[in-house]
Amino acid sequence: MSLVKKHRLTEKHLAANRRNQKLSHGPVVDERRERIRAALRRFGYNLPAEEMAMRALGEDPADFQELLEALWEEWNPVGALQEGVVIRLARALWLANRADRMQEGCAVRQAEAVNGERQDRLHARMMRLRMTADSLRLLVQAVARQHYVTTAEHLEKMKSLHQEGVLKEMGDMALALFYQLQPPGTGEDGIDSNEAQRRVLQRVKEIFGLAGDTPPQARVAPNFCRPQDAQSGVAPDFSPAPPDVAPSSRPAPADIPTESTQDAVRAAQLEENDKRYPNITAAEWEARERPRQLLENILTRQVDACEAQRKALLRESVKGPSPYERAAEIAPIHPNARVMRRMQETNLREVRRLTNLLLRLKRFEHQMGAFKKDSENRDICLPISSRKKMG
Repeated sequence: MSLVKKHRLTEKHLAANRRNQKLSHGPVVDERRERIRAALRRFGYNLPAEEMAMRALGEDPADFQELLEALWEEWNPVGALQEGVVIRLARALWLANRADRMQEGCAVRQAEAVNGERQDRLHARMMRLRMTADSLRLLVQAVARQHYVTTAEHLEKMKSLHQEGVLKEMGDMALALFYQLQPPGTGEDGIDSNEAQRRVLQRVKEIFGLAGDTPPQARVAPNFCRPQDAQSGVAPDFSPAPPDVAPSSRPAPADIPTESTQDAVRAAQLEENDKRYPNITAAEWEARERPRQLLENILTRQVDACEAQRKALLRESVKGPSPYERAAEIAPIHPNARVMRRMQETNLREVRRLTNLLLRLKRFEHQMGAFKKDSENRDICLPISSRKKMG
């Protein structure tokens, strides 16, 4: 229950309010509007044409009429000069607002264009990070094996990732470790000399029709020459590998591999690498284990970094740019931005000049009114004889 006593209107009060509403300032407003229309016609403003132009520009003529009426009521111009100045003031204010809308319209168009480009750019970066992470995962799976030896495919993939610059400083370290884990006898360019000779020999056999001796299905295991063989000039053996040297190709189990199955696969891989690279001793395998673990850790961390960057970009695309980023994107780079700014400044200077002119006119009008009033008072105070002499 409210403690404030509400005032109730009686029928007598309501009837008085209705009578007062009929005697409101309606006729005065109509008279002022008629004066405004007459002043506009007198100063050469074509009202239908002006309204058509405003509507074509997306503006409401009623808003301009409201602004003009507000300025007319505020300044209450007297005479044609003051009426013309008030009309010019309303026009200057309207044009200044139009200059603001022009700049805002250009900013909106630019923001929409940049927004679409930003979404495409973020999507492309996320896709590139996803592809990089997938490539790094494949390298991690390969490097995770014990007795790992760098292959030409892995080295080329690492070079391409390093050239793209996605790994930055870690890319140099990873590439150096890949070079360090190359098989013995491999050149600095990452190409096995024995493998290159085998490919050249295979190409020569194909040219002279001798390709039948080495069918494409046969895998040739390179027999790397030992240091003493290289010094003696003995050519490496490129004959097909015996059946026991060929890599084992067991089908993948249908169900989830157990721990014993994984151990068997690792043992088979180790045996395969030992047979494929017989010139690498056990001590050398042990020395290569430390760089291999370091390379595996680097690649794993890079996979996590790529996923973190991709998730950050996804959150950024959903959240949108901050107000500061949006302000930087809509910086006035439009070729007509300076012209629009000058238009706005010109209109504001016009408003200042017209306002000062109106203030001076009003001050002069006040002074003239005070002078006339003093003259009338002086005439009233003079005796009749003095007024006859002055007359």
